Amino acid sequence: MSLLFIAPDRDLSSWENAIQDIDPNIEIDIWPAIKDKERVQFAVCWNHPQHLLDGFPNLKAVSSLGAGADHLLSDESLPASIDICRVVSPSLVQQMKEYILAAVLNIHRNFVQYIRQNDQRKWQPHNHPSPQELQVGVMGLGELGKPTAKQLAQLGYEVSGWSRSTKEIEGVTTFAGTEELHAFLNNTHILICLLPLTEETKGILNLDIFKRIDDRGWIINAARGEHLVDEDLIYALDSNMLQGAWLDVFSEEPLPDKHAFWNRDNVIITPHVASITKPDEVAGQIVENYKRALSGLELNHKVNRELGY
Repeated sequence: MSLLFIAPDRDLSSWENAIQDIDPNIEIDIWPAIKDKERVQFAVCWNHPQHLLDGFPNLKAVSSLGAGADHLLSDESLPASIDICRVVSPSLVQQMKEYILAAVLNIHRNFVQYIRQNDQRKWQPHNHPSPQELQVGVMGLGELGKPTAKQLAQLGYEVSGWSRSTKEIEGVTTFAGTEELHAFLNNTHILICLLPLTEETKGILNLDIFKRIDDRGWIINAARGEHLVDEDLIYALDSNMLQGAWLDVFSEEPLPDKHAFWNRDNVIITPHVASITKPDEVAGQIVENYKRALSGLELNHKVNRELGY
């Protein structure tokens, strides 16, 4: 039986090597070079072509190549009988904490402005508040959001967090559910999105949200591009409703050359690099779930289809 990797435009040789270092007896196919579709029982995917997976009659389970599984959940051709799982790694958490901290510090200490001033050879200091005077809001308090919020609180920022269900985090004021969303947003200076992508959270970064945070506010999105309504962000920036946006994810990737975000010095763009899965760290999880799927056992890090994560 074979394990299939599907990740268009990615070099998957390091993944193949990491899997075979653990178990050289595992037969591996890398799409589109598939020896026998009937032998495929487990697939590992990232941004796979929709409806591709229904072509494997003996498929038992599918794993995301990363922490998110929205690209799998959105594939309507994937039968409910096929289990979905994802990978979990301390490195993914650490990388996200580093990325968000870097973004927050750049915004807080006006480094974005100073970098712009370099191009103009302009010497102009700017005042900045203390961390305690800066309200940072984290949307999503799961495996990435919770430690990120906790780290910011430990550094002295005034941190609030919002999630689907109630959470308790030391040093963080938490809110839950749609009925507490507006209270969470009040006086927020930096709004960070680390939500899972579900039908309920798609488009959540919209004009209604932007109107409710501080007019000097910034948006940081390192979750999924579909969380953000691009046109609403452009309007909010043009209307001085927001000061800027720091974006790592986009509805279309790579971001098209002609996209309006490229032309704005108050939009910081990074190419989906906030938290990158490292093969050597998660290959063991993939091998374990491959063997569990073949044995009919419950998968580790199984995705709840109803919740969307």
